[in-house]
Amino acid sequence: MNIQARLKSVTNISKITASMKMIASTKTTRAQRAMETARIYGLSSNEFLKQTGVAEPEAPRELLIAASSDKGLCGGIHSSISRFCRKYINEHPETSLVVIGDKVKAQLQRTFSDKIRTNFNQIGSRIPTFEESSAIASTILKDTSLEFDTAKIVYNKFISVIAYEAVTITAPGSAEQIANSPNFNSYEVDAEILENLNEFIFGNQIHWALVEGHASEMAAKRTAMENATKNSEEMIQKLTLSYNRGRQAVITNELRRLTWLLPSLIHPLRRA
Repeated sequence: MNIQARLKSVTNISKITASMKMIASTKTTRAQRAMETARIYGLSSNEFLKQTGVAEPEAPRELLIAASSDKGLCGGIHSSISRFCRKYINEHPETSLVVIGDKVKAQLQRTFSDKIRTNFNQIGSRIPTFEESSAIASTILKDTSLEFDTAKIVYNKFISVIAYEAVTITAPGSAEQIANSPNFNSYEVDAEILENLNEFIFGNQIHWALVEGHASEMAAKRTAMENATKNSEEMIQKLTLSYNRGRQAVITNELRRLTWLLPSLIHPLRRA
């Protein structure tokens, strides 16, 4: 491929990545607003569990939930969750695994296919809704093959538009854990709604993880597209410089050739 064709190709790529950056910037702003709301509800659930004194059993049956998405083009954001899960399962071999999102599933399936009990997809194309999170929570809690005392939800915590970190949110695995907590009676919650309360808290924690992870992903995608645009612009400059040098060399060589030919062209004219 000659320089001119490469220049045209890279210019087209630059236009695409610049457009994707603008779209990701808009999505990041919306995702941050949704994240702030979900974080408030998630922190409220955490505070409730803290105030009631819900504690993990001495030897809990743990369930690790990897909250990611089906999308890509955002650097190593999915790999950070995969690395966290690999390390945690290696340290806690009895842990079961539930995966939300196809990207992390594809990465974990290579080494921990026997640990994955179930998975969910169709996640990440838009901001996750509470209805989706509730459906995921309900499916996990009512799945008889998933017996666990504590669920740890792994997600990418939003630190800034250029930084994120894989951390966990803890949720109880059953309503009995909440009912048996030392300070639960002070809340005067009716026994018949205890299961609903546990499911709401579980769904709330999953929703927090998914929405904050989505905000981190959109910010990472924006950064990835910004870097791709900068790299393509630098390549355009280098290719343009090479193209101009090549064209200048052709012009210079042509002028030299004409300079050599000029006397031979002028001499016959003088004789005439």
